[in-house]
Amino acid sequence: MLGLLDDVATLLEHARAMPMSASVLVNKAEVLDLLAAAREAVPDQVAAADQVVAEAEKVLTRARAEAEAIVADARLRAEKLVDEHELTEGARTRAAEIVARAEQRAAELEAGADDYADSRLAQLETDLDAVKQQVLAGRARLAGRKSS
Repeated sequence: MLGLLDDVATLLEHARAMPMSASVLVNKAEVLDLLAAAREAVPDQVAAADQVVAEAEKVLTRARAEAEAIVADARLRAEKLVDEHELTEGARTRAAEIVARAEQRAAELEAGADDYADSRLAQLETDLDAVKQQVLAGRARLAGRKSS
């Protein structure tokens, strides 16, 4: 997308200037072709955003599954320790620690997945904003030429 906008800018920069004005002559077909290509590229940017969201959801799903497995494992260990009568008190303490660590790890994994998704979406937002600004600038240049 950015390459297409660069092509429009290059076309305008190298266009023949009109005497005594800021206007230039450009090949209409070339400009229309570049704009059509830009329109086609926008859905690709949206698809990329959807892919980022899907990847983030996969990461979050894996993190949750890992967290659930850790918690389940911790509970199983806790139950085994409690079953041993001589170690009941120590087992309860240890089990609570294991569960607390597992829950903490689960929270960390979920937070990390959220941070990853947010950073990818923020980058995509920045990229799309830049594309929008370039499109607006190109349209403004074209509008300026029409009014001249």
